[in-house]
Amino acid sequence: MLLVLLVLVVAALLLYPTIRWYCFVPESMKSAAAGSNESIRDYSRGLASRGVRALTSLLGNDRDAAVPDEYGYLIKDAERLMKANGKAVPADWTIYSLLSAFPSEGDLFNAIEDHCRSDILDAKKLSGNVLQLGLDLRGGMSVVLEADLDAYAESHDGIRPSGQELTALLQDDIEILTSRIDQFGVSEPDIRLQGSDQIVVEVPGETDPERVDSFIMGRGSLTFQLVDSRLTARVNDDYLSNPSRAFDEEGRVIEPEYIPDGYTVAGYYEEDEYGIDELRQFVVLIDDVALDGSHLTSAGIDRDPQSGRPAVTFHLDSEGADIFYRFTSSHIGEQLAVVMDGRVKSVATINDAISGDVQLSGSFTEEEAQSLAVVLRTSSLPIALTAVSQQGIGATLGSDSVDVAMKAIAVGFLLVILCMVVYYGPAGIIADAALLLNLVMMVAVLSALHFTLTLSSIAGLVLTLGMAIDANVIIYERIKEEMKAGMSAYDAVKAGFGRAFWTIMDSNVTTIIAAVVLSIFGSSTVKGFANTLAIGVACSLFTSLFVSHLLFDFFVSEDGDRSVWLSWRRR
Repeated sequence: MLLVLLVLVVAALLLYPTIRWYCFVPESMKSAAAGSNESIRDYSRGLASRGVRALTSLLGNDRDAAVPDEYGYLIKDAERLMKANGKAVPADWTIYSLLSAFPSEGDLFNAIEDHCRSDILDAKKLSGNVLQLGLDLRGGMSVVLEADLDAYAESHDGIRPSGQELTALLQDDIEILTSRIDQFGVSEPDIRLQGSDQIVVEVPGETDPERVDSFIMGRGSLTFQLVDSRLTARVNDDYLSNPSRAFDEEGRVIEPEYIPDGYTVAGYYEEDEYGIDELRQFVVLIDDVALDGSHLTSAGIDRDPQSGRPAVTFHLDSEGADIFYRFTSSHIGEQLAVVMDGRVKSVATINDAISGDVQLSGSFTEEEAQSLAVVLRTSSLPIALTAVSQQGIGATLGSDSVDVAMKAIAVGFLLVILCMVVYYGPAGIIADAALLLNLVMMVAVLSALHFTLTLSSIAGLVLTLGMAIDANVIIYERIKEEMKAGMSAYDAVKAGFGRAFWTIMDSNVTTIIAAVVLSIFGSSTVKGFANTLAIGVACSLFTSLFVSHLLFDFFVSEDGDRSVWLSWRRR
């Protein structure tokens, strides 16, 4: 009994993240958590900017108004600041007393941003520890890409890759596509090889073909642009002390009125210890692009020969090398920014004319250098891809599929329970209790493994529930035979479980072997069915051979005082 209780406790702990995510996390929080680190940063800053404006507006209307509930979390920060500054903490907090506790508008902005970011990151972490919904349930896009051998041959002196060479190029493509995941804001897309020259990309939750095309087919918005140092210093003086003025409610940088045409204000971000891009400063860029990522052929990490610190090196094609050499020759001493998708990734001073091989050095850590190298590499694919199939699955279809699947599980489960109670009477209730535990254990294991639930895996779940009761039927019929032969209830139960043990083990082990083979050699759809079936069969072995036996031992005594009927009519 202690073991069964332990199983229940463990199952509850494993199911808690899934239940919390699907039942208690608001949809707005789920949507925000599904974004990239950068989009979370922008969203949090947008909320912080809106919060500062809202509190400032309330202060102007009524300084003695109570603090709104949605900003009640700021009171703890305000209390901490007031105690640190030796000020008395008010008994009743008003808008005025709350805002007075923060030394500046920037401190208020940071407090709101930190709270919003913490909530979203907690939700993002939770989402990675739950039972996932697959493409067919959640909706999204499924795209089949094919290697463009003709385009590759044109740029490589007529050489057409094949065999292992083609596979290696496609694997590099998969690595690059995977590295774009965080920018794209997609939660765990499935990117895999298909055949010898195709890649399948399945993007759960995304149904916008244009966004998917920009993620899959885009070459990456990589540019090299000059920095205006004078305007950069002025913008940083204005914005860093008052960040709420720097961003609109969408988290985009607001350009000051004194920025002339032909210039753009961008944020310069560096990763913090949590892997979140941290805004360090603002950079004013000249719109004229010195060089774009279409001329980059390779990128990697190296060591600065003078400082020994990690550096990023990349190679340009002949046309790009000529363009970059002429440009850097005429701008020695000026600052050059590496800009990826509108965000400054690095700023360096041009010390010499640069041609084909370029090195970016600075205060890079090993991880930062590797990340920047990935950013540069993802500007183009080793072998171009063309979309041969693109299929969208709407959210309504996914919702309908989930509803139908849940109804199938509920109806099947109730029918099995009803049949067992009608045919076996009180003993059927024991089998139903074991079946219920079997269902809980299955879902708990799938949740702990962060399993992706698809229609095929739900089919395996339903089939397993139907098969799980088979072991109890075999045991019960054995018990009935022993009782008809004259055994007592206690001895019949003991003999029934003992003689049915190997029959049940043989049939279930062979099913598990078949499921494992299907999981290894089958397609993704077959694997979902096979994995669910294997887990369900393993759970049913425990519930039928151990839990059911335990319940019988509890209700059937050796002296015959307690017994369990195997039908509604006692024989």
